[in-house]
Amino acid sequence: MEHALSLFVRSIFADNMIFAFFLGMCSYLAVSKTVKTSLGLGVAVTFVLLITLPVNYLLQVYVLNPLGLGYLSFILFIAVIAAIVQIVEMVVEKFSPSLYASLGIFLPLIAVNCAIMGGSLFMQQRIILDPENVKAITNIGDAFAYALGSGIGWLMAIVCLAGIREKMEYNDVPKPLQGLGITFITVGLMAMAFMCFSGLNI
Repeated sequence: MEHALSLFVRSIFADNMIFAFFLGMCSYLAVSKTVKTSLGLGVAVTFVLLITLPVNYLLQVYVLNPLGLGYLSFILFIAVIAAIVQIVEMVVEKFSPSLYASLGIFLPLIAVNCAIMGGSLFMQQRIILDPENVKAITNIGDAFAYALGSGIGWLMAIVCLAGIREKMEYNDVPKPLQGLGITFITVGLMAMAFMCFSGLNI
C-alpha cells in the first residue's frame, strides 16, 4: 500500500508527464485556452490512462512475457489504447455534445497522445526494476496507482496552464511574445517549479 501511494504521488509531481517528460505537448498546448475545455480533455486522458495502463500491464505480465512475445507489446498497447479512446469518444459525444464539439479533433487524437503511450511504455520498463526500487511496478495495484497519478498530473498541468492563459488575455503581453511565445515561457517556468519535487524521496 505504501509503495502504491509513493508511485501515485511521484507520478503526479516528480514524474509528471508534462513537466518531467514533456509528453502529450501537442494537445496540451492546443486545448489549454479555456479551463472548461482543458478540464474535459484532462478527465478524458486520465480515464484512458486508468483503463489502458492496467490492461496493458496484464497483457505484458500474463500473456507477452510467458509466451516470449515481448516484441509485440508496442502493437498491442496501441490497439488497446485505440479501442478505449473510441469508447471515450462515443460516451463524450452522447452525454456532452458541447464538450465534444469544443475538443474537436483532439479527442480522437488521445489515441496517439504521447502521454498515454508513454505511460504504458514506462510501466513496461518499471516491471523489471528491482522490487525495492521506488519506481518499480510489481502488481496490478501499482499499475492502477501509477495510471491514476499520471492522469491527475497531466490534468493538473493542463488546467493550471489554461487558468494562466485565461488571465493572460487581460495582460499587456509584448507583441512578439503573444500567443505560443508566452505560452512556451509559462510552461518552462512551470516545469522548473515542478523540478523542486524531483529530489524528494517520497
